[in-house]
Amino acid sequence: MDNRAGEMMVFVRVVEAGSFSEAARQLLMTPSTVSKIIFRIEQRLGARLIERSTRRFSLTEEGRLYHERSSALLAELDDIERELTQGAQTARGTVRVNASVAFGTLGIEPQLPAFWEKHPNIVVDLSLSDEIVDLYLDRTDIAFRVGALADSSLTGRRIGVARRKMVAAPAYLEKHGTPTTIEDLDQHNCLGFNFRRGTPVWPSRQGGPIAERIVRGNALANNGETVRRLAIAGVGIARLADFHIDRDIAAGRLVEFAVTESDTEEVHALYVGGQRAPQRIRLFLDFIVPRLQAFMKRP
Repeated sequence: MDNRAGEMMVFVRVVEAGSFSEAARQLLMTPSTVSKIIFRIEQRLGARLIERSTRRFSLTEEGRLYHERSSALLAELDDIERELTQGAQTARGTVRVNASVAFGTLGIEPQLPAFWEKHPNIVVDLSLSDEIVDLYLDRTDIAFRVGALADSSLTGRRIGVARRKMVAAPAYLEKHGTPTTIEDLDQHNCLGFNFRRGTPVWPSRQGGPIAERIVRGNALANNGETVRRLAIAGVGIARLADFHIDRDIAAGRLVEFAVTESDTEEVHALYVGGQRAPQRIRLFLDFIVPRLQAFMKRP
């Protein structure tokens, strides 16, 4: 087994003790064992590290460099273990989370105070955007995504299912009429999205296979919350997730109408590392996922 860290520790102790015998006493080894370890290091490196004699003990140039680098590396290893040990007792660090504006505002934000009650030393760095982020490039630990998942090396936890609904404000429908067929949407102002994946098509299925209907409108936005507010203001028709607009429907601010069968999208929490993910990430997921699953199943 490769035990270079252990060999480095012996070498550093020899240098600090100033002799093989004293280092052996401190390490509870025999002097011959210590001598063999130093010889093995020199053989592997192809360089003499210590000048030995009965009267003199000194480091060669290579020995001074090896001692300097070994001491720094061992100190770093100590820091890593100290940090992880403390983390097991009192979790700390930063969890970088990305979610859509609506899901983050309505689903995640209300859960954070209770999370910090349990884990006050974990920093939650929450970014809300309806754009799909690259977890590696954007240094994101966890991304909550609504919609189909691309094949990747990411690990996912299923949150639930979001149902897309077509809605408009009562004032808009009173002025422009309520669509009764998918073709009627051609005569209406359909609010859309301006990001790359926001293709202006809405799924339709009226007694047949699912098809895509191109829609048009005079307003585009980069997040569902802006689209929701524009719909409430009577600007046009929106197609948004149920968790985002059910309260508006219940309050009468928006009216749902069905010109097609509703379409659904699954919601997942995606993260890097799987079972080897850092403790702070696993703690956040273990706390938030069951609560978000309950949020998605609300009446």
